[in-house]
Amino acid sequence: MSLSLERQDDGPEDAMADAPQPSPTAADDPSSSDEETVKDDREDDRIADFLEEELQDGPTTVSPIGPGSIASRYRELAEASAQDTPSDDGSTDAIPRRVGSPASSFLSIPDDSPSAQGSVASFPSTSSMLLSRSSRPGLSSPTPSFRPFDRRFQSRISSPSNLSPRPSSPAFLAGHSRSVSVTSQFLLDPGGETESPSPPWEVVRWTKLKKMNGQAFSEAGKRNFGTPTCLAVSASIVLGTSKGIILMFDYNQNLKMIIGPGTRAVESGPITSIAVSADHSTVAGGHANGNIFTWDTARVARPFLSIPHLDPAQTHGKTTDGHIPNAAVTHLGFLGTRHTALVSADDRGMAFSHLATRGTGAFGRTVKTTRILGRYPDSKPPSGKTLKPSTVLAFASLPLGNVEMATDSLGLTAMLTPYLLVIVSTTPIAQTQHKSARPKEVAAHSAMAGCLAWFPAVKLKVADPVTGSEMSKVKLVYCWSNILTVLDVDEIPAEDKEKPPSLTFHPRSRWKCEEAIVAVQWLSRSVLTVLTITQRLIVLEDRSMRMTEAFDLIHKHIYHVDRFSKQLHSLVEQLDEEDTTMHGVVADAFYMSFKAYKGRLFLLGFNDVSIGALSNWADRLIALMEHGDYIGAIRLATTYYTGDANKLTIGLPEDTGLRHSMVLDKLVEIMAASLKYAFGQRQKKREASDDNHLQELAETCFVACQSIGDADFLFDEMYEWYEDADLEGIFLETLEPYILDKSITAVPPVVVKAMVAHFVAKGWEGRLEEMICHMDTATFDLDQITQLCKQHSLYEALIYVWNQALYDFITPLIELLALLVPPKQNGVYSESGNEEIYGVNADAFKIFIYLSYILTGRVYPTGEALQEDVAQKAKAELYWFLFSGKSITWPKGSRKRFLTKPTQSQEPSFPYLRIILKLDAPSLLSALNEAFEDSFLNDSPEKQLNGTPGRDLPEEQVFGLTVDRQYIVSILMEIMNSADFTPADTIYLDMFIARNMPKYPQYLLFTDTTLTKVLIGLCKFPGEDLAEDAQLSAEYLLSVYQPPDLADLITLFKEAGFYRILKRIYRVDRQYGKLVQTYFEDPEDRDEVFQCIEQCFRPQTGLSRRQVQDVHLVIEEHAEELAEIDPAKTAETMAKYAPELHRHILDSASGQPGLQYSYLKTILEPEKEPSHDRASDRELVEQYLQLMCKFDPSHVSDYVGLVQSTNLRLEKLLPTMEENDVIDAAVILMAREGQVQEAMGRLIKHLETLESAFSGLLTGAGSQHDDTRDLQEAAEALMQALQQYIRVGIWLCQGQTKTVRDAGPVRRKQKSATSDALSPDEALWLDLIDTSVQITRRISIGLESVQGKAAPKTNGHAWLHQSDAQTLDKDKLLGLLRSLVQNTFTALLASTSTPAASPTIAKSSAGIGTNLSFLRILRAFLSRAAVSSPNLADLRAVLSSIFSAYAYEESILRLSNRLLERSLFVSVNQAVELRQRGWRPKGSTCEACGRRVWGPGVAGNVFEAWEERQSAEEKRRQQRKALLSVTPGQAGGKGKSPASGSRDMGESEEYNGNGKGKGKDLSPRIEQHVERDQEDERGADAHELVTKENANGGEILPGQGQGPAELGALVVLACRHVYHQSCLDAVLAKDSLGRSNGYGKEREYRCPIDG
Repeated sequence: MSLSLERQDDGPEDAMADAPQPSPTAADDPSSSDEETVKDDREDDRIADFLEEELQDGPTTVSPIGPGSIASRYRELAEASAQDTPSDDGSTDAIPRRVGSPASSFLSIPDDSPSAQGSVASFPSTSSMLLSRSSRPGLSSPTPSFRPFDRRFQSRISSPSNLSPRPSSPAFLAGHSRSVSVTSQFLLDPGGETESPSPPWEVVRWTKLKKMNGQAFSEAGKRNFGTPTCLAVSASIVLGTSKGIILMFDYNQNLKMIIGPGTRAVESGPITSIAVSADHSTVAGGHANGNIFTWDTARVARPFLSIPHLDPAQTHGKTTDGHIPNAAVTHLGFLGTRHTALVSADDRGMAFSHLATRGTGAFGRTVKTTRILGRYPDSKPPSGKTLKPSTVLAFASLPLGNVEMATDSLGLTAMLTPYLLVIVSTTPIAQTQHKSARPKEVAAHSAMAGCLAWFPAVKLKVADPVTGSEMSKVKLVYCWSNILTVLDVDEIPAEDKEKPPSLTFHPRSRWKCEEAIVAVQWLSRSVLTVLTITQRLIVLEDRSMRMTEAFDLIHKHIYHVDRFSKQLHSLVEQLDEEDTTMHGVVADAFYMSFKAYKGRLFLLGFNDVSIGALSNWADRLIALMEHGDYIGAIRLATTYYTGDANKLTIGLPEDTGLRHSMVLDKLVEIMAASLKYAFGQRQKKREASDDNHLQELAETCFVACQSIGDADFLFDEMYEWYEDADLEGIFLETLEPYILDKSITAVPPVVVKAMVAHFVAKGWEGRLEEMICHMDTATFDLDQITQLCKQHSLYEALIYVWNQALYDFITPLIELLALLVPPKQNGVYSESGNEEIYGVNADAFKIFIYLSYILTGRVYPTGEALQEDVAQKAKAELYWFLFSGKSITWPKGSRKRFLTKPTQSQEPSFPYLRIILKLDAPSLLSALNEAFEDSFLNDSPEKQLNGTPGRDLPEEQVFGLTVDRQYIVSILMEIMNSADFTPADTIYLDMFIARNMPKYPQYLLFTDTTLTKVLIGLCKFPGEDLAEDAQLSAEYLLSVYQPPDLADLITLFKEAGFYRILKRIYRVDRQYGKLVQTYFEDPEDRDEVFQCIEQCFRPQTGLSRRQVQDVHLVIEEHAEELAEIDPAKTAETMAKYAPELHRHILDSASGQPGLQYSYLKTILEPEKEPSHDRASDRELVEQYLQLMCKFDPSHVSDYVGLVQSTNLRLEKLLPTMEENDVIDAAVILMAREGQVQEAMGRLIKHLETLESAFSGLLTGAGSQHDDTRDLQEAAEALMQALQQYIRVGIWLCQGQTKTVRDAGPVRRKQKSATSDALSPDEALWLDLIDTSVQITRRISIGLESVQGKAAPKTNGHAWLHQSDAQTLDKDKLLGLLRSLVQNTFTALLASTSTPAASPTIAKSSAGIGTNLSFLRILRAFLSRAAVSSPNLADLRAVLSSIFSAYAYEESILRLSNRLLERSLFVSVNQAVELRQRGWRPKGSTCEACGRRVWGPGVAGNVFEAWEERQSAEEKRRQQRKALLSVTPGQAGGKGKSPASGSRDMGESEEYNGNGKGKGKDLSPRIEQHVERDQEDERGADAHELVTKENANGGEILPGQGQGPAELGALVVLACRHVYHQSCLDAVLAKDSLGRSNGYGKEREYRCPIDG
């Protein structure tokens, strides 16, 4: 194949990227579009002419960057593809194909943007070097073989292999950037290392229309015509200008028409919208002042139609509809095929339908205008509604497709406002067809933007793959902000054919963009182009809504204007971020600058007009080839073939067959061209060549060929290139993973030969072996393969070839057994024996895996299933070989007998079976164990030889078919006797028999003697490592065999340690004592003894008394052992089933008090409430308390407080408690026994002991000052102990005091006789206080004396060393010490000051009595202190502690009172605020009588009455202030009090004087007046508001009298209903709803309506 064609220099610098030649007509061009929005294809020629002229403008030629020969050759391929490429529906609806050279078009670089050419990152190699499989260690003999009958043999070669990696197909990566191509992502950045890769092609090939731009955008053009303001594209390119002129260009960029000069159009302001009719013969222009003109392109001297805006007179009269003056016509469109039917919309939010009547000329026609959307500015809004500002963001009429539809005659028009999508039909009458609100997905404060575009119904050449329809639906895409929605329009035919069909609208797809969308266009039936607010172009697939391309157009300077912000400025947020209905900004209008037609994009910029087309799949392949990335081109073409790439946006159809036919030939030719170029370059630059890229090329070609299913290319063409360059190793190593996963199984012999040579040379025999085992043996040179496998010991491959190619299953076994036969030396067999050979030839152990695979019907070594007839033959031959009993001649007719003992004169019986058993008996028996599971050994009818003529089988087949399980076991028992085999081997035969006997009882028959012998053999296993296997085998056998002499075997079972068997026997025989004994003897199952005991004692078990005694005896015998296993579990079990054994178990564990404690704790203090009765034995409780004193002394007092201690013996418990210093518990026990004084004495004694310990700590550590770091901790610990036991004393005293108080008045009466003597409970308090005070005094003296350089001596003891004293925190210790006295007096004060519980007792008697008790105790304490302390100075610190206790209590009370006052103030303040707030009544009339009570029209002088009342209240307020100035002394004396004559202070004042005599203090009354005054100032109550309607306050019930009613005050309730007070009283009196809060309080009202 020659690819030496030169590149053509036909790529001008500014040529259009599409570069097509004149296209054929639609009739004979298979690539002509069937989705055109018009029914006339004549513009195709014009587009072609225009593009041809554009190509001829540029003289500059761009030199190729990549390998020119490849690109030149591939240009030819692309040219053909551009001519005959169908689209996804059989047409070019996706993207129109160019008809020129795609290569030349790609090289034409637009003059406004840089080329995408540049360096491209190559794919990293996806293949990795496989580790050598030959280095794996071989199998070794299983010595010993654990659980040989539980394992399954497995070959090291699995099928398919998952150990060898293979190059994976390219995958898409999820990424995003400002300019991103999904294709370029997987092509240029497979590893995801680069952030935003750029493809070597232009996603859209842009071309500036220089000739047209020179006429429209030049200074002269702008001066003559004005600047372009809008764009329309059909058969011509139409521009509207700022001077009201329309310019029409053909596709040769010739200015064909200048429309408007000299007419009223130029007086109407700039062109703001343009529309072209369906037949391209009429152009309409909308102007900024609201005028619309249509022009016939054949006669442009004057307008075809003139549709002026309304005159000012018409706007007021509303006689006709139309645009108001100076409302710019922003949208315009023709309806159907008519020239006289238009729709328009303006920037004020109004839309109209214009229909001209038939007539001659412009003056003979009249235009009827109908409003279809919006309201006139001066129209009144509906009642109760406020009009929001609105405009028409987007507007479009439905264009025509290439098939007639009912929608063509309806004149469908879609309009998008900031709030609604509205679709109306304009003919025959305007009617709304669909409304849709803005989606909720639109984010708050997003940009206000809207756009839409129709796509008409078209007829498809290929049925839609999704719907199956041959005609596509009408669909509308519309966008609000960043939410895009596709709406399908369905026609439902009407029953009456004369009526139009009904339409249904279904939102099918929705897509969310990252930013607001300002323009949208259909590029084809399946491809959408979206322009965002940042001028970013996005390409979407319709069905999948997948973004395939995205790139910036900011450099295009797209023309845009602000047309909506003036109308919608109130919708833009003004520092109100909480209002989600507001928008952040109103986007500019882009719709008039962004158009799509015939698969092309047209952009109107501020300085030019550009035309662009998406690069198709051929363009992209060429770009990669010219860029030099032929590997990337192959990969990309592969994705095109498989459909992994974007099909629709690059011009590939969705139909798989069509796509394959388009891409297949091109892909193969790219691979061929790439191979030729790569190896040609290597030939030229051999020294500097790097073969890594050839490795990558090989991997890529393999993936491609596998995708297209063409392996012939690999071996016919590709292999030759690598072989000629001596690089066949790259090809072969790349081939390896495909062979291993069986993607490629057939390999030509020449390649197989090279593969063997290469892998052997590399030392990769193991990898070669795996490859051979996964290949089709029909391609092998059998002599060469077998010889090679023997030479390199590739026995797995050798066996595979013999089995699969020759169907020989005996020769492999002989080859492996030959490794065990002594070799010949100088023609004589060696006498060295087999032992050395066993250790050297590890391959011999493959015999067992081979036997396992073949005897179970599997292919060795892959593990796949053999064919049924082949498997039958293989099994029969192997059974014959092993169990025929003689040596054989093999191959048949060779007279070569295979001997196992060639040095001996005679072969033993079953020679081959013997030598294999000698090699490894456990492994052979394991393989036979698997074989026994195969149905071949069953006595099936297929195996019966009936002697028919058709059943003529060879000897080995006949013999093999007669072998069964019984025969195999019999032969094994005959051979494996004790004379020839050791017990280490025979034990495996016993296991084999024992395990298979239960599986196949119908096929295996043995005598009792044989089976008993097997059991005896299992009991005499040779090593501990086989004990578990032996016991398990014996269990198998005993499940189907009941030995007659079981008693004799039990002894053997005990000696062997078969405890599971013994348990089963004893459980069946109901020997429960021995059963429990066995659990104790079993070292691995001792924890289950508890479950066994529970099962024994369950009622369902039904044990007899003798059986229960047996179990008890066993438990007693092993009591200590049982407790050691789990004392808690033992206690639970015994408590539930055998509580009488508690004492025995505790006695047996006498040497382990910890076990006893755990045992008793479980019984006496279970964590959860037991289902059985808890033990309450006194001895157990006492023993538990004694043990608790040792193991958990802190819990003793708590437990004593819970347990019933009436029967506990103090003489037994107290010594233990005192020995372990558990004094608190001892005190509790003594107190409960009534020995209160003795308990206090014991407590005081212990407190004195603690004091002595503290003194010793201070005095005895002077010589041990090296250990003074712990002095502070020890001192604090002693202080805490003192506090703890002081609290015990307080508890004791409080309990005694409570007992005395509960005794009642009788005790108090007896006591009154000797009131000066202390009662017993008071004496207890005195002893405790005295002890705490004395301890505090003595220790305080000791602490205070620890200072100075030399410590004084006290009682002959030296105080602490100076360094020791410095380590003590004396302040902290003194604080702890003084708290002893404080806590004691605080408790005393609380106990003696508690009021009596009975409310009948007078306060004086209760309070005085308890206070006297406190005083008596205090007096007795002072008296005793005066005797023991000679001076008051010693008691000063103690007394200060006492007074501190009182002061502490007082401070607590003050603080509590302060907190309560503050909380009360807050609550009252809130109530006052609520009271002052008041309510507004619901209505202005009384709910009862219906008369107006306030507001306009109220009867009476309400305001004057209010003023009079305010004046009266002010007078009262002044009088109250005068009262405040009167002192209490002045208020006294004879005569009336000052209040007696104050009758004018208000109606609520009453006489309170005493007349003559002494006057009372007026302070309370004055305070009352002040409170009232403050209440008046605060206003009405929180629940009602009472005001005066009349100054006189007269009241009259509803219905009384006929004159004007003076109904008194008003009542406003919390429900906001208002009543006259008299009316409300009358209503409540009837309903009895009112109630009074008591004397002197205001009445509370309830609403009769709401309750």
